[in-house]
Amino acid sequence: MIDGTVQAILAPQRAPLAHWGAVRNGTVAAAALAALIVLGSRDLADFDSALVGYTFACLFMTFGVVYRYSVWLSKPPTRKFWVRGVEVLFSPRRWPRIRRPTLVVKALWSKIIAQDFILRRGLTRWIAHMLIAWGCALAAAVTFPLVFGWLHFESGAGAVYRVVLFGYPVSEIPVHGVVGWAVFHALVVSGLMVMPGVMLAMLRRMREGGALAAQRFERDLLPLLLLFAVSASGLLLWVSYEWLHGYFYGALAQLHALTVIVTLVYLPFGKLFHVFQRPASVGVTFYKEAGDRGEKAVCPVTREAFAAKLQTDDLKGVLEEVGFDYAARTGTGPAWSEISPRGRRMLIGRAHHRARGGRFS
Repeated sequence: MIDGTVQAILAPQRAPLAHWGAVRNGTVAAAALAALIVLGSRDLADFDSALVGYTFACLFMTFGVVYRYSVWLSKPPTRKFWVRGVEVLFSPRRWPRIRRPTLVVKALWSKIIAQDFILRRGLTRWIAHMLIAWGCALAAAVTFPLVFGWLHFESGAGAVYRVVLFGYPVSEIPVHGVVGWAVFHALVVSGLMVMPGVMLAMLRRMREGGALAAQRFERDLLPLLLLFAVSASGLLLWVSYEWLHGYFYGALAQLHALTVIVTLVYLPFGKLFHVFQRPASVGVTFYKEAGDRGEKAVCPVTREAFAAKLQTDDLKGVLEEVGFDYAARTGTGPAWSEISPRGRRMLIGRAHHRARGGRFS
């Protein structure tokens, strides 16, 4: 008969219906964005009511992203990495040891800008990822200020557009010329970047056995389809007003709005959420560097250094926090988490040796 302890372990654990701390954080973030929209658009004087659907989708996305990020940070391992990374980043006494300025530049370049960790997985995969990432970043940099009413353009004297930011004129752009074309076609450029990136990613997922075996539609394929739909419908708008004299422009605008809104609503719940998680990897870089340059943990079995003491101490605390007890049953001796992998293998071998009465077959 299974005892009560095992039954408690095997019994399904009910997750809370809502993480109320995360609900609070998400609500505050959405409210703050709404306030910034009102202030930045001069009490909605510069706000385009035709974009209200995008605005509400952005508010929902903000709530969802902050909610999920708060839940993610509430997990002990994640919280420990995040807190330690911030401590190292803002701890002046550690800066000389970890060469903080150099490390900041290297971490930002490797983790955020170049993302060379993907290049190590394959050149085609890296090209696809870079096209999608920077195409979306360009689109976001243009779209969000326009949707929120923070940025708009006014006709100036002659063939010139005046750039108005938060109600203040900041510059003038000639309608004709390279700069004017680049500014007014930025979303076209982003669409022309994202679409081939999505195609390369889809091609990899259709041809590589490893990707085929592990992929799921809602996690891996749906984000690519949504990005493709947004880019394709946006480029059709450009084709309509550039070469078709606005033919079907109204219907295409509604289709594009629908694809964008669905993507924004989906973003906090799917794979695209990793866009907001990725900056945290910079803090992990600081944490690992501080551990590598700090005191080492010595295995009590092999008497050899095997990891950073900062990491093993944090691991021990996290294991206790999540309810895993790896302390010695006798109450004396090191915890299992304080022993190196080689030391564990040696202890297991000795235990087998003792169980067989010191004999080998």
